[in-house]
Amino acid sequence: MPYARISLHRGKSPEYLQALSKGLHDALVESFKIPDADRFHVIHQHEIGEMIIDPNYLGGPRSHDYVLIAITGGKPRDTETKRRFYQVLVERLEAAIGLSPEDVMVVITTTAADEWSFAGGRGN
Repeated sequence: MPYARISLHRGKSPEYLQALSKGLHDALVESFKIPDADRFHVIHQHEIGEMIIDPNYLGGPRSHDYVLIAITGGKPRDTETKRRFYQVLVERLEAAIGLSPEDVMVVITTTAADEWSFAGGRGN
């Protein structure tokens, strides 16, 4: 049950945004073995100057196409699974939308099942 917040600079086409979301979702399905219907993404677009990133810290160079993906997951994954996910993700995004792997940052946090309510005020 991952929930993803995707942040990037404003100006990409709706088709680009859909392909970005699909690439992320497909990588989660493949690597984290989530159900195909488990897709909850919010895309945040920012004006120039609203995303302050170092172009070279622990990677890079980063460009104006930089994307930050913050994933909240319902259960922890082991390090190998997360590393595989990172690799699958950047490969899919590069193939689908030409996004450089150096322009993709991912942060994963996890929560307990009882910290989710998908609808109707019902908890897990």
